[in-house]
Amino acid sequence: MSELKVVVVTPERTTLEQAIESVVVPMFDGELGVLKGHAPMIGALGPGELRATWDGQTHRYYVDGGFVQVLDNVVTVLTGRSVPADEIDLEAAQKALHEAEEIVAETNELMDIKRRAIAQAQAQIRIAESR
Repeated sequence: MSELKVVVVTPERTTLEQAIESVVVPMFDGELGVLKGHAPMIGALGPGELRATWDGQTHRYYVDGGFVQVLDNVVTVLTGRSVPADEIDLEAAQKALHEAEEIVAETNELMDIKRRAIAQAQAQIRIAESR
């Protein structure tokens, strides 16, 4: 069996491509942990923390939701945005949360946008505060 690998792709570029020991990704309804030999699957990501372990150290990233595929020991994450945890701007995330909470949601579509913006900002704040 080959080594486990994670590949994180945004619309602009590949932000992470690394042989790993394990990875935990934020699903829309919880977390998914993947080790070598995991069964093939596809799932929907929620905004949150991706944790990848290699060389005995855990590396943390914020991902903005999207999709994950596990196939042949490759975990592929397609996301709108990926940021290393130590590069998250806490002040900007707090401002984004305040702005999202101020959105007047008069339609279901606006309510969905508001909920997503709040979830994204809250996830970034949690990750930034835990470093």
